[in-house]
Amino acid sequence: MTLSQLPGFVAGTWDIDAAHSDVGFAVRHMVVSKVKGRFDGVSGHLVTTDDPAAASVDVVIDLNTINTYNEQRDGHLRSADFFEVETYPNLTYKATGVRADGDAYVLDGELTLKGVTKVVPLRFELNGFGPDPYGGTRVGFSGHTEINRREFGVNFEGVQNGIAVVGDKITVQIELEAVLRQG
Repeated sequence: MTLSQLPGFVAGTWDIDAAHSDVGFAVRHMVVSKVKGRFDGVSGHLVTTDDPAAASVDVVIDLNTINTYNEQRDGHLRSADFFEVETYPNLTYKATGVRADGDAYVLDGELTLKGVTKVVPLRFELNGFGPDPYGGTRVGFSGHTEINRREFGVNFEGVQNGIAVVGDKITVQIELEAVLRQG
């Protein structure tokens, strides 16, 4: 597989456009539903090359920007019960190399949360490359993964009436748009 065979492929370094990207998540709440949220502060870059093994991703998520549309819950998520943002303000994801998996691709990147680093595969679809109205070039990706929060030291044990308040499995959904660096 060579990435240059993809329609409109452009090799280069791309900066994440946070205004047009979304990193969201869902987690089981009280066994009966899922709470969804997002992180408003995402930054980083990616590198596309003809050789998939040389492609890379470097993303930083500001955990202070968690947004579940409930200010009280967001404050609790920033606390030592969950993210402990005063000590660990960022989540990072760094990957080198892309592999094909059917019609999708996979990054086997290192996710670091609360000082714990683990390899987390991220399945993604390349949405395409194209010009923007400002004379630049953009690329878009859609991706998803799952993590177990306990593997990263997020061990909140909330129980109400014998029911776990928060599930262990976190589903992460990513819509990423990036702009090709000029020069």
